Amino acid sequence: MAHPAPVSFVGAATVFAVRDVLRSVEHYRDVLGFRVEFTYGDPTFYAGLERDNVVLHLQAASETKRPPGHGAVYVFVTDVDALYRELSARGARTLNEPKDYAYGMRDFDVHDLDGNQLGFGMESPSPPAPA
Repeated sequence: MAHPAPVSFVGAATVFAVRDVLRSVEHYRDVLGFRVEFTYGDPTFYAGLERDNVVLHLQAASETKRPPGHGAVYVFVTDVDALYRELSARGARTLNEPKDYAYGMRDFDVHDLDGNQLGFGMESPSPPAPA
């Protein structure tokens, strides 16, 4: 008897609930540097965004039971300090500056227009000694 091929996961997209999809699409494109892959609906109530290998979807809060601004995602990057400078210069709502943490990461966080949180980080070049 032949065994079925194992199932492989091939990708994922975080879905953030937002109040205004088109306004959020502009923010993700112009401030956070994402490329708009698609928008859907008339009026638009869903959108797909991508930056490098990270995919995000935005869904109108009116189309889901999830409240806007309660999502979060952590994105691994190659140069967290350069990204912080880029996003800060574009007017991103940064919550903190990049910092090395005892858990071995150097990271910072931003909020989108609705308060969804995006964390960006990389392995810390020199984690601080535990306290």
